[in-house]
Amino acid sequence: MFTRNKFRQLKRLKFELDPILGTGYYRYMRILSRSTLRNFWETHPDAEEALKTWYSEASHANWQNPLDIKTSRRNVSIIANNRVVFNIKGNTYRLIVAIRYDIGIIFIRFVGTHSEYDKVNAETV
Repeated sequence: MFTRNKFRQLKRLKFELDPILGTGYYRYMRILSRSTLRNFWETHPDAEEALKTWYSEASHANWQNPLDIKTSRRNVSIIANNRVVFNIKGNTYRLIVAIRYDIGIIFIRFVGTHSEYDKVNAETV
């Protein structure tokens, strides 16, 4: 049985038809790879809950373009090369992802402290 929130969530999803099987499915974002997040929160335990929350929200999202991300999360930075920078745990940590909107895949490119983030080029990492 669907709850009201679950029904609203399903209404926002894009219903697609599988070109080979001809069956319909709802598309969520696929995240590669969770082990990168896990390795980080093992060394920074205070980031674990925030990263798990981000993972849950992002994996159930259906972002079709950068505007979709901006409307769902205000504290993101959209940069070149389809990169998005998320502030994690009140801007203590930064998460850089590359997103392929056309196929619904999020590639985790970097997760680190704010000072570590200042040392990398977010557009090329």
